[in-house]
Amino acid sequence: MRRPLASQRKEYGRALVEIGEMRSEVVVLDADLSTSTRTAEFAKKFPHRFFNCGIAEQNMMGTAAGLAASGKIVFASSFAVFATGRCWDQIRQSIAYTKFNVKIVATHAGITVGGDGASHQTAEDIALMRTLPNMTIIVPADAPETYKAVKAVVDWPGPCYVRLGRVDFPVVTNPETPFSIGKATEMLPGDDVSVIATGQMVAVALDAAEELKRMGISASVINMSTIKPLDEETIIRCAQKTGAIVTAEEHNILSGLGSAVATCLCENYPVPMRRVGIPDTFGESGESEELMIKYGLTSDEIVKAAKEVIGRKRK
Repeated sequence: MRRPLASQRKEYGRALVEIGEMRSEVVVLDADLSTSTRTAEFAKKFPHRFFNCGIAEQNMMGTAAGLAASGKIVFASSFAVFATGRCWDQIRQSIAYTKFNVKIVATHAGITVGGDGASHQTAEDIALMRTLPNMTIIVPADAPETYKAVKAVVDWPGPCYVRLGRVDFPVVTNPETPFSIGKATEMLPGDDVSVIATGQMVAVALDAAEELKRMGISASVINMSTIKPLDEETIIRCAQKTGAIVTAEEHNILSGLGSAVATCLCENYPVPMRRVGIPDTFGESGESEELMIKYGLTSDEIVKAAKEVIGRKRK
């Protein structure tokens, strides 16, 4: 199904400006990438509350912690590979450990960064943030949900990591679609298999569900927009209803959504499960769509996984 495309980054910039107009305690930091991350929109409107920290992500996180310690709500942005990996120790020691009110909103996540190649792509950022106590992780499905997520994290206590893409995502939600931190959203009901997806893979999962319907298979599609805290109640309910689970993510399958869901099922309600995502490998330079196909992030892969787990159900 052809869906309209929209930019998560633009919605981040728009939401930031609206937040800045209402909340004088909000400040924004960037690591010399404000045009790309769209924090430049905030900088134009509130130049005295915007700080370009230069290509010094570790210092940016330390500065963010200091500002949060003085009562500010801090948004800190860069590309996901730098915002998480390059300064993980600073985030751990100065932000997560202290529970400071820092919102790390990273763009250019996943392999769909495209031509910049493996050095600028990241398939391990969710894993890095998941290991940190006190860290909330949100992966919006599209641009409208990005806007809601940014508005929501302002009032969410403590550190947050919001993961955004570079390319425009298919729009799968609307202003009326519910969004709540820590709660999944059922995008499509189904009885035979549950596809739990996050980020742009929600749109891919919906395409897969359409194909499965043509095969006589009823698939539920769940938008797991919050990776931590994980909505275990919804996962268990899906497992009880359909008896088969597929996860889909633009992230390493060893340590992201798939691993989180697998742990929940193993400890609470084991059912056949398959993970669709990036295998344990680095990315490479290429067009975004080509990379999605090469690394198996397609509706065909979800369909194949769904048929397999249905075949493994208890008779």
